[in-house]
Amino acid sequence: MWTVRLGDEGGDIAESDADTGSEGDSTMFETELHRLRHDDLVRRAEAERRAREALRVRRAARRGTAARGAEPDSHTRRRSWFARTA
Repeated sequence: MWTVRLGDEGGDIAESDADTGSEGDSTMFETELHRLRHDDLVRRAEAERRAREALRVRRAARRGTAARGAEPDSHTRRRSWFARTA
């Protein structure tokens, strides 16, 4: 990190807080970190896609079973709309 010394009459003289070594090593390290993060995000996205696809398949299977008549009266209203008379 570069900081500007305040109170110096010399103007904008910057000094490094820590010696980072050569600039090429830092860039290489950042590139590798970026690649690792990218690969991790791609793996997570693929896992989420697979989970959504499995859910979609399970729902379709349930709908197919219901359409074939496993429980045809499961969603019909069994009670009358009107109150019973005496």
